[in-house]
Amino acid sequence: MDATFWATVALVLFFALIVWLKVPGKMSSALDDRAEGIRNELDEARRLREEAQALLAEYQRKHREAEEEAEGIVAEARREAELLTKQTEEALNELVERRTALAETKISLAENQAMAEVRAMAADVAIAAATEILSKKVSGKVADKLIADSIDDVSTRLN
Repeated sequence: MDATFWATVALVLFFALIVWLKVPGKMSSALDDRAEGIRNELDEARRLREEAQALLAEYQRKHREAEEEAEGIVAEARREAELLTKQTEEALNELVERRTALAETKISLAENQAMAEVRAMAADVAIAAATEILSKKVSGKVADKLIADSIDDVSTRLN
């Protein structure tokens, strides 16, 4: 018996031992387990990707909402600023009008007072002149009575 025969017998015994120990089944099972693990990892990766996309969409929606809210706040601030500016302008115009009216009233009062002072001074000068003229021309009781009547007449007209 030569070596080829023994090599063939050893190879057949080796294959029989491999089949008897169920090595092909174990290899197939190991490969199936490995494929199942890879499939599970792919499913987990797909699920995580979907979650990440959902989170991204949520954050993008929140970002848009925040931008819209910020735009609304800015628009409201502009409206309030315009309203405040308008109210301030109206208050300023009203204040200017009141101060103008007050100044005009003060000017009118000062004019009236100056006119009254001028009239009073003119009346005093007229009385003094009349007194002097009458005292030179008229004498005695008649002069005193005329002077008193004139003073009373001028005083009543001034008041």
